[in-house]
This record gives sequence, C-alpha cells and structure tokens, in this order.
Amino acid sequence: MNTSRLLLCLCLLGPGLSVCAAADAELGVTAATTADELAQGELLVKAHCSACHSLRLVTAQRGDARYWTDTIRWMQRTQNLWQIPAQQEQQIIAYLSQTYAEEQWGRRPQLPLSLREVRHWPDR
Repeated sequence: MNTSRLLLCLCLLGPGLSVCAAADAELGVTAATTADELAQGELLVKAHCSACHSLRLVTAQRGDARYWTDTIRWMQRTQNLWQIPAQQEQQIIAYLSQTYAEEQWGRRPQLPLSLREVRHWPDR
C-alpha cells in the first residue's frame, strides 16, 4: 500500500486510527486490505488460537498491533505457544488489530433508564 493511499485511508477512518497505524507500521504489520486477507487472518486465528483456548478469550480482548504482538510473545514465553511462521504471525496480528481494535475497547454503553428501573413483582 503506498503512502498516499494509507494517509487517505487514515483521514477517512478517523484521527484515532493514526496512532494504531503508526504502531502497526513500527512492528512491520500491514493492514489487511481485502476481504480475502481478513478471511485468511481469521482462519489463522482459528487454527492457532483455538488449539489451546476458546476463541471467546480472543474476542473479549481489544488492542493494537503492539498489544497483540505482546500477547503472542507472552503466550510463547509462559504458555508454551509454538513459534508461528513470520508471515502467518503478521496476518494474525493484522486481522486481530483491525477486527478487535484498541479504539473499540471499553465498557458497553449504559442501558437506557427504562431498562435500569427496578421492577417489583407482585407477591404470589
């Protein structure tokens, strides 16, 4: 992806993405630009990650490329995760940092007041 196209994408997607893109570039991770690349990343995540734990553990996390790289390194250091081939690891990190991005991190929005009201049930 050339620089002008990347800058255009960043401008269109929002200012918060530029920090994540800079971190991704620093780690040598390039964004998955096509549906096929995202699908390949998803298949690799399913193959590597679900071998040891539920994919719910993955989908509950949010982070940029550095977060996902650090998580992989931690699992390799402490959880006996095997060495993932470099190209596959980059595809995994690109997929995770786009699909489960850091800017999506946080608590869910508060429930509307109508759903938070305490309702008293009649005695039986």
